[in-house]
Amino acid sequence: MKININDNTFKCKVCNTADSITSGMMNQTFNHNFNGMMFMMPKKTEQEFWMYNCLIPLDIIMIDGDTITKINHNCQPCDDESNCEYYSGYGDRVLEIEGGRCNELGIKEGDKIRTSLF
Repeated sequence: MKININDNTFKCKVCNTADSITSGMMNQTFNHNFNGMMFMMPKKTEQEFWMYNCLIPLDIIMIDGDTITKINHNCQPCDDESNCEYYSGYGDRVLEIEGGRCNELGIKEGDKIRTSLF
C-alpha cells in the first residue's frame, strides 16, 4: 500500500489482524521494500501504541478517515515491558514511519492522506 501525505509517498506494510497489529514494528527496521507501517484498526476510537522491542525511533501518526489527528514525534524504543511509555491519539488508522521524518518533511496535524494499492 502507498500512503501519500502532501508531496511525500510511503510504501507501507499493512497490519490488519490482531497479531500483526500487536507485533507491528517489533524487532524490525525499514528497508527498500517498505518505509512505513499502516495499522488498520478494528474501530474508530482512542488508540494506544507503545515501542516495546522496537529497534528504531518512530513517528506514530494517528489518522481519522483521511486526516492526521495527532503525531507522536520521535518515539523511543523500549525494552522493559513494565516501563514502556504509551502514545495515544484518536482515529481508525495509525501510520508509523522513521522517527523525526514528520518534522523533516513538514508533516503536521490536519494534513490529509491519500492511499493507493500501487
